[in-house]
Amino acid sequence: MKMELIQPFINAADAVLAQGLQCCTSIANLSMEEEGYRRKGVAALVWLTGDIEGRIIFDLAPETAVRVASRMAGAELPESDELVRETICELANQVIGNAVTTLNDEGFHFRVHPPALHTSDEGSRSSEDTEALVMCFETASGNVFMNVALRYNRRRQADRAVAAGE
Repeated sequence: MKMELIQPFINAADAVLAQGLQCCTSIANLSMEEEGYRRKGVAALVWLTGDIEGRIIFDLAPETAVRVASRMAGAELPESDELVRETICELANQVIGNAVTTLNDEGFHFRVHPPALHTSDEGSRSSEDTEALVMCFETASGNVFMNVALRYNRRRQADRAVAAGE
């Protein structure tokens, strides 16, 4: 996986989490995931199609999701599980929005599908052309996991190779 595709998501997640949770963040773990994705708790999934294809999953343990929702909503405890789920989707929306702005400025064109709850216990496996990078952001509210599996669209990849004279 190319860092030029991933770095905007890392930067955006770091900035959105730090601002939204009003705390410092750090990346505690960074790993390539070859097995199928296993959900940890409350998770939001965002699909991208176009020049860049793939998905990003934001995943929080249930107790962390409640703390994050409380912090972002400015309330002591969320009124419902639905509010917690909506907050995690909004967190994903903010991160993706910031990353997409950076990628658009670099000339990429793609469609971002709205965040949806990821309810499957397991997700798709990595493939030969789409690896999944998993990182854990440590925050004062708990760990936030971001699972990124992106690749260049095959057509776009061929165009890039021609432009580079390969």
